[in-house]
Amino acid sequence: MQEQIGVTGMILKAEPVGEYDRRVVILTRERGKIAAFARGARKQGSRLLASTNPFCFGQFRLYEGRTAYSIAEAVISNYFEGLLESFEETCYGTYFLEVMDYYTRENNDEKEMLKLLYQSLRALQHQGLPDALVRYIFEIKALAINGEYPGIPKGEHPYLVSTEYAVNYIVNSTVEKLYTFNVTEPVLEELSQIAAVFRKRFIDRKMKSLEILHQINSDIE
Repeated sequence: MQEQIGVTGMILKAEPVGEYDRRVVILTRERGKIAAFARGARKQGSRLLASTNPFCFGQFRLYEGRTAYSIAEAVISNYFEGLLESFEETCYGTYFLEVMDYYTRENNDEKEMLKLLYQSLRALQHQGLPDALVRYIFEIKALAINGEYPGIPKGEHPYLVSTEYAVNYIVNSTVEKLYTFNVTEPVLEELSQIAAVFRKRFIDRKMKSLEILHQINSDIE
């Protein structure tokens, strides 16, 4: 009998395959980003129906194939259902998943990225933190963990001291302590500018969820 392996991770995306199957991408603690097939997951009554959707975090038992894995069992500890109660927060969360899919690789040590993703999704559900602040913290910290942080960019005008302090805190703090502060509107605006500079410089892929967020915000304005 083929031996199973166990991983802890979060599903970044899922797509239909054939009539009843799903192909999922999982960011794991043990093996970085992996692709796996969930046989029969789209059948009504399947034990994998609810546990192979994006945002599902938990333990996965897998069979290892030559080019992909197959999911034998999934025990989900957090579905992040709260994100689905707000369309805007769903977009923010989906954007975080897209960024992680862009940055992470198979067989890399992605423990910190997985930790950042999990804590960032939790922070989105925190009523005391603006979603935009969570996003900018996530973007800057992801860049730092990936080893690409170039320092605070030079703007047309000097940034506020509070902004520079916030950025340095984000870059140097542990993931567990990231979402423990709030900022004023001027600082939030400057964090937005800094994150935009980094996105333009380091991400060469259009993120569908980010485009939807921009449309939502422009409609509100």
